[in-house]
Amino acid sequence: MRRALLLALCVVLSGCSTASDPGATEDRAATATVAATPAAPPTTPAIGALFLDGTHFCTASVVHSAPGDLLLTAAHCLHDGEGGEYATGISFAPGYHDGVAPYGYWEVSDPQVPDGWADSSDPDLDVGFATARQAGTTKTLESVTGANTLLTGGGFAHPITLTGYPDEREAPVVCHGTTAQADTYQMRVACPGFTTGTSGGPWVVDPDPKTGLGTVVGVIGGYLYGGDDPDTSYSSYFDTDVATLYRKMDARG
Repeated sequence: MRRALLLALCVVLSGCSTASDPGATEDRAATATVAATPAAPPTTPAIGALFLDGTHFCTASVVHSAPGDLLLTAAHCLHDGEGGEYATGISFAPGYHDGVAPYGYWEVSDPQVPDGWADSSDPDLDVGFATARQAGTTKTLESVTGANTLLTGGGFAHPITLTGYPDEREAPVVCHGTTAQADTYQMRVACPGFTTGTSGGPWVVDPDPKTGLGTVVGVIGGYLYGGDDPDTSYSSYFDTDVATLYRKMDARG
């Protein structure tokens, strides 16, 4: 499902490679039964679409940081993996819908992914951070959109709201579901319609009904770049590697 977006990045990145199945089995896919129901569009501008060459190709969200400019997404949205390179020229449109970027486009820079992703496309480390700034304003992204908080080491079972931007749509798809453990460092959730482009979509626990902001515990990615079935999505588990990378980005402030 999400593998196609990595291949699309080959237009920009040299030496593109594809990761193999990280030992997944039919038993893993059947580890848990989870249910999901459709939800209304998100009320928070802290979730938006990542654009490259005028086309949205991934999803990202704002997470709280001291500098107020931090984005969270899947590592494969930022870096080709396995000795590859970081993508350049990416922009972020918070709250994007129906072809409109209500808060404008923000330049994405300083992308960071775990060494295990950059060196070997480790699906257990398919998580990345980047910064976002907008020309002509001194406001921080977080002051405009608000931000989710990040939870690491929080376990595998959570009721979440999942949001992502399919390539073929100009508005996000949103779903409520319950996560479960899929492998040692993998989570999964059953949510319909999460096709290519939804990679990096945040898994948010306890979103505030007024702001839509909550605690993010995962992003679409990991196993097979988020899965090969549009009705089942995966995330790398947020463990100490993710916590360490987050602290590095947060310390810039």
